[in-house]
Amino acid sequence: MTGSMSRLTRREFLLASGSAIAAAACESQTSAAQTPPSVDRALLKSRPGSAPRDKPAPGLHPLGLSEGRDGFIYIPASYSAAKASPLVVLLHGAGQDAREWARPELSKLLDPVSVVAIIPESRWPTWDMIYSDYGPDVRFIDQALALAFRKCRIDPKKIAVGGFSDGATYALSLGITNADLFSTVLAFSPGFVKPAAKRGKPRIFIAHGIRDQILPIDQTSREIVAALKEKNYPVRYDEFDGPHTVTMEIARKGIEYFLRG
Repeated sequence: MTGSMSRLTRREFLLASGSAIAAAACESQTSAAQTPPSVDRALLKSRPGSAPRDKPAPGLHPLGLSEGRDGFIYIPASYSAAKASPLVVLLHGAGQDAREWARPELSKLLDPVSVVAIIPESRWPTWDMIYSDYGPDVRFIDQALALAFRKCRIDPKKIAVGGFSDGATYALSLGITNADLFSTVLAFSPGFVKPAAKRGKPRIFIAHGIRDQILPIDQTSREIVAALKEKNYPVRYDEFDGPHTVTMEIARKGIEYFLRG
């Protein structure tokens, strides 16, 4: 398919529609390129309030929003309601759950910089848009955001969405669509980009391993970055000598980029 496409056309395809390689990698029943996304279904409505209602205890806590697939909220030990904190939404890869991000190292990543995190789980084995269209996962993330805004004092100018693999694809797509909420997108080894709309230009951090055999870098991040730069998105791009993974070192670089914005 790509042999008959010009380089520019392929980049436009990656930015606007999605790559077939990512759909194959997550074994979706429906290719993400087949159905144009619905804008209304992709919009997040929750926003930070003036003051939190709760006094959250530090540590990792279940969201408590679903009896099945749920997720976590992480409150850093350094959190204080006296100062608005940054917030990051962290999205897992295909076939995974929130434990992919909820590791013991999370405290070392977020406590020193007082970043609150929500780690929601997709309703299905991977994120809705990657199957066909936005919908239940957007609503669940919206509920998780509302929970964080009730519990914590969040800086409205310091909210990021990030993810790994399919979660990175979803973070890029949802982040560009909701750039009026997210100042920054952190994408670790994404497969493609499929925003429902382009509502602004968030700062974007992309990292990808040069030995990735699941989502090969030549067909994914290198093309994605070129497409984003052609559209004048502010992009920081890091390649590292590794497979399909995100290490805490790479995650820390992404968090540092987010906080510098």
